[in-house]
Amino acid sequence: MDIIEIVMDLIDEDTDQPRYQFDGDALQELMKSIDEIGLLSPIKVRTTANGRYKIIYGNRRYKASKMLGRPTIPCIVSTVTDEMEIYLEQIAENLTREGFSPIEEAEAFHKLLNDSKFRSSTKFLSGKLGKPEAYIKNKCELLKFSNAVKRLIVSGTEIKKDKLTEDQLLPLKDLPMEHRDPLALIAARDELPVSDVKKIAKLFKDKTISDSTKDKLLFKTGSGLIETWSTHEQNKAERAKPPAEPKAAPPKVEKQTKQDTVGAQSTVSATTIELALQQLASVLPAHSPLSEEMLQSIESIRSSGQVPFIQAVNELVEQLEQNLSDWKMVQKLASDKLQTVASVD
Repeated sequence: MDIIEIVMDLIDEDTDQPRYQFDGDALQELMKSIDEIGLLSPIKVRTTANGRYKIIYGNRRYKASKMLGRPTIPCIVSTVTDEMEIYLEQIAENLTREGFSPIEEAEAFHKLLNDSKFRSSTKFLSGKLGKPEAYIKNKCELLKFSNAVKRLIVSGTEIKKDKLTEDQLLPLKDLPMEHRDPLALIAARDELPVSDVKKIAKLFKDKTISDSTKDKLLFKTGSGLIETWSTHEQNKAERAKPPAEPKAAPPKVEKQTKQDTVGAQSTVSATTIELALQQLASVLPAHSPLSEEMLQSIESIRSSGQVPFIQAVNELVEQLEQNLSDWKMVQKLASDKLQTVASVD
């Protein structure tokens, strides 16, 4: 395998190569490394017309060397001309390199499977690239999501705010688009672990829940959706229990005096409002401003879903306003009572 120095101006980048995303910070680090210790690995090129060369792999090294103003770059010159073999080599090389994004992988696999120039099979790619068929299929599933979601997908398994991993997305892949993409954005915003995403996906796959109810659930936070899932599962478990046996008649209660009755009613009344407050506070999520991605996703709502979406928003606002009105009245009554007690004391 001969390595030769080729003039930079004679080399062209391959615009059809599978990798096209280049992190600016990583490129600067590579430039610094090449400047200090030189280029450790040559790039690979093939010959083209008019005595020129086209890169097979090594675009980042070529870009960094060009930015440093280097006149030549060490190259391995390939004699391969088969487009399929070249593209497979490009994928295989990038799979070993840091920064090859899941979406770039997915698009490369999709191209090999569907482009008339290649028309490969998953089994063939699995054998050539040394990747399980399930790995290739799962990567292609990522292409179902909208561009707003795709831009957030990163490599690895670490959960980060406003980013998405492949493991977070796969549980949502079979949901309808109108639920799949908003839930993905919620998972990114609220940094939901994979286990929670699976629970939420199960909730939205439940056929006993109407589509209109599911549409309204999209306005909840991630923690709110998990609470809904938990309540729904508990209700299902309760409904599945066999009917309880008839209870024995309760013992007779001694007759209460009028004063006792008034005191009991007062206690029950107080306990009821306290329980209502606790219940509302437990399900009401803390305020979390909608992210820019979430607001931008409004534009991707299909025309057939715009009217139901607006209706759901109107219903939500109406319910919130009614609740606010009720609890403002409670607030006033409680404050008045506190002032009365204070004046008596």
